Amino acid sequence: MTGGARGRDRALAGLAGLLAAGLLCSAPAAAQDLLAGVIPGAKTDLTVKSQVLVLMTLLGLLPIMVMMMTCFTRFVIVLSLLRQALGLQQGLPNRIITGVALILTLLVMRPVGDQIWRDAFLPYDQDKIGMQDALKVAEVPLSRFMLAQTSKAALAQVARLAGEPAEMAPQQRAFTVKLAAFVLSELKTAFQIGAMLFIPFLIIDLVVSSVLMAMGMMMLSPLVISLPFKLLLFVLVDGWTLTVSTLVGSIRPF
Repeated sequence: MTGGARGRDRALAGLAGLLAAGLLCSAPAAAQDLLAGVIPGAKTDLTVKSQVLVLMTLLGLLPIMVMMMTCFTRFVIVLSLLRQALGLQQGLPNRIITGVALILTLLVMRPVGDQIWRDAFLPYDQDKIGMQDALKVAEVPLSRFMLAQTSKAALAQVARLAGEPAEMAPQQRAFTVKLAAFVLSELKTAFQIGAMLFIPFLIIDLVVSSVLMAMGMMMLSPLVISLPFKLLLFVLVDGWTLTVSTLVGSIRPF
């Protein structure tokens, strides 16, 4: 395996490896340490069965949390809207949309994954730091990434709902507040990009519909006629390259 491939493997494992390692631990002491790290103030005098139940629940939520803490949400929504704009509900399966979004997410999140792997997972794996310290270290690059993509208005709104002081610095806010504001900002950004992608294809639909009505062919579905024109336009302008460049370029430096 080459050095570049090993680096990519570390990047892919960096985001999920830290939490997964703790969630899969079977020793009661390690489970209690993880529970206290993930849920501040949680009781650690639980029975082994209760610990396993809590940890398996957290393990089930892990994929959702990883998606919410990355740009995957933005990518998959934009690609889904693009499919709808093209009229390819059956031509682009959900698996293809999800796969492309996941690949782009791994590409963008690689620096964050590398830092989590280097600063949090490796020291924890080598027993240099505990689970709580590792989670705190891993939170730093994730928070920096999320805050870079989060709008000030969304952060202020979520902070107000959470009852946090308005003058508090963004870096000092609770991780849940930053996560909620990040998700709201990602949804807004995805809809903005999707709306821009919709415009040229909407124009084609309107033109085709008007021509069919003028010709008295109202029984013929405009979607059947407009689909080849939309595909031709998308291919001529190298639509996939433009879409991917727009998505990756929409990520602010962090």
